[in-house]
Amino acid sequence: MQARLLLEDGTLFTGRGFGAEGGSVGEVVFNTGITGYQEVLSDPSYCGQIVTMTFPLIGNYGINRDDFESIRPYIHGFVVRRHEEVPSNWRAQYTLDHLLKEYGIVGISDIDTRMLTRILRQHGTMKGILTTGNERIEELQERLGATPLLRDQVARTSTKSVFSAPGEKERIVLIDYGAKSGILRELTKRGCDVVVVPQDATAEDIRKLHPDGIQLSNGPGDPKDVPHAVETVRELIGEFPLFGICLGHQLFALASGADTGKLKFGHRGGNHPVKELESGRCFITSQNHGYTVVEESIIGTDLEVTHINNNDKTIEGLKHKKYPAFSVQYHPEAAPGPYDNGYLFDRFIEMIRTHKRDNPVRSRQAELSETLRGELQYAQK
Repeated sequence: MQARLLLEDGTLFTGRGFGAEGGSVGEVVFNTGITGYQEVLSDPSYCGQIVTMTFPLIGNYGINRDDFESIRPYIHGFVVRRHEEVPSNWRAQYTLDHLLKEYGIVGISDIDTRMLTRILRQHGTMKGILTTGNERIEELQERLGATPLLRDQVARTSTKSVFSAPGEKERIVLIDYGAKSGILRELTKRGCDVVVVPQDATAEDIRKLHPDGIQLSNGPGDPKDVPHAVETVRELIGEFPLFGICLGHQLFALASGADTGKLKFGHRGGNHPVKELESGRCFITSQNHGYTVVEESIIGTDLEVTHINNNDKTIEGLKHKKYPAFSVQYHPEAAPGPYDNGYLFDRFIEMIRTHKRDNPVRSRQAELSETLRGELQYAQK
């Protein structure tokens, strides 16, 4: 089965199709990970994108039930140099081709992914159309020009209802903007009582759950496409300890008065070096984002930069100067990638415990007793 990938600049790649038949339009991006293609496919942050893997051999260890980062893939296409049809791994339960067919995702192999990556690095990510059909080039160009990129990815990937993962320790409200399963896994592993809420949950909805802390998840797209989320985060800063990841980091920045902008080709892979400014230590991180916090916009806010990217010096971490709140642009839950940064979840929990110790909450019984005492004194007068 022949497949073609046409970029908006007119570049055409012709290769072999696998997965589903049909066609789709999306933003063409690349990921530099050597392993972890299943986690990449199921990461909701790729919603609406046609993902190119720079590692040449994909599909060789198959697909299993345990490594999904969401209940289904949201990508609009998958581009590889070589598609391995017969996996060889004891954990494999079915093939990459089977997964793409199941969810209607078109794949293309046997193209020069190195050339494609160089184009994206030089000119930036761009819109593309991936198809297994026989349309003329002019028809594909017309369809490509007439199809806008998605702007509602967060609503597409977020949970539609509240659900919980019970635990015996701190209650964390995880706001799901397209959360990876790894975030929930890291919190529950530490005994947290996690309540997951939809992306459009209001601050009042969250207060009713009586959280000890707020986790802002990762998610797809431009943070400015979800202004209601920015407003919710703005209300919660200072009221509860807060930890933002990826899109959550950008929403935290916007809610604190900073600005965000689009990167030329983004950061996507499992080997990005990030420097922690306080210690001077360098961490290797897992990343997947196309937007960043604008450095100049931090001036005049209550934010302080805590981490920078050692490749391009963009902001990778922030903390609030007055309130217990911090965020990182990368993925401490990894999946795929190194687990070196899992300590940030421990730091979040320690922040919550410190905040509770320094700000004890009066019991309901004490409040009622004080009210009754006041009413009694008023009656005696």
